[in-house]
Amino acid sequence: MIHIPSSFPLFLAGALILLVIPGPAVFYILSRTIGQGRKAGVVSASGIAVGTLVHATAAALGLSAILVSSARAFHIVQFAGALYLIFLGLRTLLSRDDAQLTSSASAHSLSRVFGQGVLVNLLNPKTALFFLAFLPQFVDTSRGHVPAQIFFLGGSFALLGLLSDSTWAMLAGTLAGRLRSSLRWRRAQKNISGGALIALGLATAVSGAKAN
Repeated sequence: MIHIPSSFPLFLAGALILLVIPGPAVFYILSRTIGQGRKAGVVSASGIAVGTLVHATAAALGLSAILVSSARAFHIVQFAGALYLIFLGLRTLLSRDDAQLTSSASAHSLSRVFGQGVLVNLLNPKTALFFLAFLPQFVDTSRGHVPAQIFFLGGSFALLGLLSDSTWAMLAGTLAGRLRSSLRWRRAQKNISGGALIALGLATAVSGAKAN
């Protein structure tokens, strides 16, 4: 039986405050929503949530602590995430305009969007650092079952993140639906989406270089 920490309400309040502030995951979801529609945005949000659950599991098992204790492992993961974001951005910029007209409703396309969402969050070492810095503050060691408490808190954060990110996707989908009929807008959003992904990748790489 999982013992819910007495500080859980405070954890929820802090998590909500953090989640409403747009970060790399939100910008990724917005770019997918604008480029492929509301459904793709929600699917990418689901992928982000799964990535969060993986980090929660890692934190519960102590793997995140191992990752952070090794500077080499930290920077390998950080730069791998940066390169992946840059790759996604370049592929978006180099895609044909006609590709923007293709529906994202096919299973293959949505599964790819989902997988990308998982990797974007999974390869973000800042998420691991967040769990190490944030979750332990709300763990009550006197109640025992510390790994279970950490996973419960991480799972709760993932669920809240899914709701928050899906809201961003729905709002962006409403706006995108009005503009997607414009060829000029399709070209502009392709450049904006690709540029945003590349910028995120470069920012991650630069932050990793400064940490050396």
